[in-house]
Amino acid sequence: MALPHRIRTLALVLCGALAAVLLVSTPAQAKSPTWTVRNHDGPTARIALAPGTGTLTLAVERDGKTVIQPSPLGIRTERADLSSRLTYLGRSDRTVSEYYRTAAGKDRTRHVQMREALFRFRTADGVRLELAVRASRDGVAYRYSLPDTGDTGNVLGEASAFTLPDGADAWLGKYRRDNENLFAHHAATSAPADEYMMQALFRTPGGYALIAESDLTGSYSAARLTHAANSPTYGVRLWDEQVQVTGGRLSTPWRAVVTGSLAAVTESTFTDDLAPASRVRDTSWIEPGPALWTWLAGGRPAGQSLSMQKGYVDYAAERGWPYTVVDAGWYFDPAQWDVTDPDWQQNSWIPELVRHARTKNVGIQVWIHHRDLDTAEEREQWLPTLEKWGVKGVKIDFMDSEAQERLRWYDAILPATAEHHLLVNFHGSTIPKGIQRTWPHVMTLEGVNGEEKRVNTAEHLTILPFTRNVIGSMDFTPGAFHRPTRPNAASDAGELGLSVLYESGIQNLAGTPESYDARPEARRFLEQLPAAWDETRLLAGEPGSGAVVARRAGARWFIGGTYAGAARTTAVPLRIGRGSWLVETVTDGPAGLLRTAKVARGGATLEIGVVADGGFAATACPWHPGRTACDR
Repeated sequence: MALPHRIRTLALVLCGALAAVLLVSTPAQAKSPTWTVRNHDGPTARIALAPGTGTLTLAVERDGKTVIQPSPLGIRTERADLSSRLTYLGRSDRTVSEYYRTAAGKDRTRHVQMREALFRFRTADGVRLELAVRASRDGVAYRYSLPDTGDTGNVLGEASAFTLPDGADAWLGKYRRDNENLFAHHAATSAPADEYMMQALFRTPGGYALIAESDLTGSYSAARLTHAANSPTYGVRLWDEQVQVTGGRLSTPWRAVVTGSLAAVTESTFTDDLAPASRVRDTSWIEPGPALWTWLAGGRPAGQSLSMQKGYVDYAAERGWPYTVVDAGWYFDPAQWDVTDPDWQQNSWIPELVRHARTKNVGIQVWIHHRDLDTAEEREQWLPTLEKWGVKGVKIDFMDSEAQERLRWYDAILPATAEHHLLVNFHGSTIPKGIQRTWPHVMTLEGVNGEEKRVNTAEHLTILPFTRNVIGSMDFTPGAFHRPTRPNAASDAGELGLSVLYESGIQNLAGTPESYDARPEARRFLEQLPAAWDETRLLAGEPGSGAVVARRAGARWFIGGTYAGAARTTAVPLRIGRGSWLVETVTDGPAGLLRTAKVARGGATLEIGVVADGGFAATACPWHPGRTACDR
């Protein structure tokens, strides 16, 4: 039966209105596709693709609380904008389970367990982007891959950024090309508009978060953080305006968020874990250990004096230190500082020094300006010669750049030094970023406002264990008791503690023999320093206020503490294991360094007095009746 005309008209009007409502409401009700990546006991990465704009974001949560708010992802190239108008293609997952050993670092045995998800996207023009996201117990990381760079051209920049939640605190160091600047505390949002080093620490409702990068090579460009005034967001800026892409597949470095409790961040090896496996097959020749560094001890005269260097070798042998480091000047023209002697291979006294040192069981390391290793021809002149002489390592200085071109130089010098069995210490350099896993003969890198600097603060000393030293070995060069400009000049015990607090595969001790002899308790402690560490634990601390770190070598623990501010009695939990421990503590006394011993149970709290801007050093060993010292 046909409907009356008025009813049919009303029905058509209602259908049209309903259709209009549906057309208007459907986009507003559309939800962002979201995915999560999580290891079973760590933070959660949450990835979202916004409908309409096709933009990607990543957030990090821990125990249901925000660590990083949804933050932009994406990469821009000459021929494609891979930061918007993306379409999701699919996802694949895998477990990354690895076991590896290192020569240096917080501990030498590492077990990696991570979940990885690979997300695939494309633009309207068909250009593909892959986003790999990894989640571990102590971090979240992501990287981009361009499967076919023939479609993209050179990289112009990234949309990558990190947005902090309200009320987050920040410990930041302003960026400079050698990564040598002071760290200071700010509110994350109100920090000055500037560029900051990619080793920034934040305190959030979900825990602490250290932003870093890993697996940086000459296929890309180093990154730093940018911050606009009154913004919670820290962007990523590359050194190069254009990153040269040579064709094939490109994978960027990992953008990493190391997160958890302050102890979890401090003890983390996440940036190493993200890096490729070792490229050095035979590592039997790689031997870390303390060194007597002769630059702050002797300056320019020491660099050009065989007799002075023999004296340093003799002193290192008496202390049991396995190395001395001959710094600048040894191959310079005697009449002109900083000018290379063209006949250095024939004129050098280094072979005689090596022969003398060998009789004392001391190895020689030498300083070289990077300009003398710029080309393949120069490397073929220098490195085989040093190996032939019996030199054990090189301290390469003044790279002063994180450009792609300079990173390609690192790609060349690393296998070359490994081939010639030379340990490496980079100064005026980039920071570790996973390099010590891939190239285990890299003992340490500077990239820190360290003992050489005449401008330093006690606050900075307390922040370094939670920022720069988290990501790898740090050549701070502690032990310069003779320098009046150090911020803890009133605390020899605090200076002594830095030798443990700061990890370095080659711990370059910066003092003079006279300064050590004037402080027999310091000399005694430094004689006991082990070559490497088996375990690291944060016992106490707060960045900007204080830090106490314990490191184990065999059955013994070494403890170093530093503090900023007024004198105090500090409480240090002895979180080093069960049982009874003999603890020998070195503090500042009225007549110099004072060593005291006591027996304490594991888990007990030590009460230690420290002077203003001071600290302490300690050793702990399993106690048994009759044991009165921890010396080996």
